[in-house]
Amino acid sequence: MLTIKQNIQNGLARQPQWVFVVYATMAAFLTYSCMYAFRKTFTVATFDEQYFLGVHYKIWLITSQLIGYTLSKFIGIKFISEMKPEYRARYILLVVAIAQIALFLFAVTPRPWNIIWMFFNGLPLGLVWGLVFSYLEGRKTTELLGAGVSVSFIFSSGFVKSVGKYLMVNYDISEYWMPFVTGLIFTLPLMLFVWLMNMIPPPSEDDVKHRTIRLPMNKAERKAFLSKFILILIPLIIVYIFLTVMRDIRDSFAAEIWNELGFGDTPSIFGVAEIPVGLGVLIIVALMVVVKNNVRALNGSLLLVALGFVINIIATLAFRADLISGAFWMIAIGFGLYLGYIVYHALLFERFIATFKQVGNIGFLFYISDSIGYLGSVSSFMMKNFFSPNISWLSFLGNLSIILSILAVILCVVTYLMIQRKYNALLLQKVDNE
Repeated sequence: MLTIKQNIQNGLARQPQWVFVVYATMAAFLTYSCMYAFRKTFTVATFDEQYFLGVHYKIWLITSQLIGYTLSKFIGIKFISEMKPEYRARYILLVVAIAQIALFLFAVTPRPWNIIWMFFNGLPLGLVWGLVFSYLEGRKTTELLGAGVSVSFIFSSGFVKSVGKYLMVNYDISEYWMPFVTGLIFTLPLMLFVWLMNMIPPPSEDDVKHRTIRLPMNKAERKAFLSKFILILIPLIIVYIFLTVMRDIRDSFAAEIWNELGFGDTPSIFGVAEIPVGLGVLIIVALMVVVKNNVRALNGSLLLVALGFVINIIATLAFRADLISGAFWMIAIGFGLYLGYIVYHALLFERFIATFKQVGNIGFLFYISDSIGYLGSVSSFMMKNFFSPNISWLSFLGNLSIILSILAVILCVVTYLMIQRKYNALLLQKVDNE
């Protein structure tokens, strides 16, 4: 006798593809969006004139959370790549519950000792992305699904910040209790959306035919994958580090940057400014689903990443020349950064595995890249505090947008050439074997 879950999955599998795409995208998008309420809302607070050991209190909080989040990514290399599908939903709820408990302890523990609780808030949350995306990978429509859920990085971060700012401005909730209260608001919706996402059916036989089967990877399989592709992965990961560093500065210190641009008393700016960014990126990345040839799609993804960095350079130079407004600059570099960032999450790694016909899963590549990427973010925060304390976050981000973007474009070209060489070598090997 079939269970309720099996009946729902079978029903979804029989629906037209667009119905499945809409259902799966919305379930995953809403689930991951709720996670942001437990992770990002504290960044809307500025904690003015608060320092500990010569470091601004907010930098301590963000760094503490990022260290936990980064450690989580290293744990995820093994944990997510070996995760069995039947345990995904319960682990999502478990790790978010741990994060919410940490927010409560942050609120009740005196400053600066409450800094430690941000570490325990970030530690479990780093696993959520891999758990959510594992429902979506390995399908003919993964680009659509991945693009849909990935824009939660953009919309949801801005939305939960607007909620947090609204609570402080209109209900006089302190900077310390606001993150916990926001988490409470999103707890029941999260439980509902996880249940809905858990009803997504596994990839069909046709999906497997086009994208290869996605299976847990043991230690030997992960080691073999790295030894085969390490020379390509190194520049890919460096580019991802650049994206992560700039995205985290723009995201974590948005309150300071918007204040400097004159929008300090406009809570809605955090969400409103991300609407054009999210819609633009979603449309471009989702259109890549029409490219059936995997190697062409992989090459196209590198082109989009490079294009995003070029937009950053042009927008920053135009802003500094007073050709565009500060608000337009924030939107433009947001578009450029998230174009590359979401291409990695929704397209590049998916087509990388499909191009080279590797049996495994995207979670492994995600968590290698994320773990190193967030180490880069922590390093950049410390560098700013100790070596550039008098430079505003606005200027700091502008400087990085030019320097790192130029380096990234060069690395994208190098990576493209290496992928072509590797792909052609595999084609020749296939011909020789035949």
